[in-house]
Amino acid sequence: MNDVQETALPSEASEKHVLALPNPRRCEGFSDAAFSIIITLLVLEVHRPSFGPGELTHELVAAWSSYLAYAVAFIYVGVIWLNHHYLFERLRRIDFALNATNLAIIGTSALIPFPTGVLADAFRSGNLADQRAAVLLYAIVGILMSAAWIPAFHHLRRHPELIKLHLPRTTFAHQVMRPFIGIPLYTVAALVGWFYQPALAATLFILVVGYYCWTSQGIRARS
Repeated sequence: MNDVQETALPSEASEKHVLALPNPRRCEGFSDAAFSIIITLLVLEVHRPSFGPGELTHELVAAWSSYLAYAVAFIYVGVIWLNHHYLFERLRRIDFALNATNLAIIGTSALIPFPTGVLADAFRSGNLADQRAAVLLYAIVGILMSAAWIPAFHHLRRHPELIKLHLPRTTFAHQVMRPFIGIPLYTVAALVGWFYQPALAATLFILVVGYYCWTSQGIRARS
């Protein structure tokens, strides 16, 4: 009985209003192009070594932080894209509020190459003060990225008519906890990195990416 109520068809007037809204495909195509650019720009943050004769091997090894930062950031952007794809595949229409929220998601995701490169450079320099500042910057961007998803899930909970008719109206209800969990995790990492050990904070950043990967609906779809 509950399933029937959750997937109940909207009224005729409401249905006409929904059908007048834009199809999400154009927005999804724009978003896919943006994610493609973001994930490509990550390679520009990989350190290109300057070296003298016989020093290349040493310089390549010394750039380990760039390789690690690139790998983690690549996975992170990939997971964001998978979640974004999961969301849009379940929409039949998109309104202005969801369009604006989508721009916020893309905008914060586009920041990823910047703190990634800064963090890699700071760990390569070995300066503790620089590492602390880089960790704080990365955490702030992580918090913004997590927060950008909250309005989308909240809006879809209030407007289930935007979701495809064969899906439960509560399709995205459980998803809102994931960005809420990310915000305190990034906050803890920032505090650990600033007041204690930046390397431990970087490890926490990797664990946060692992958490988002493990709980990604784009990977572990339930509906």
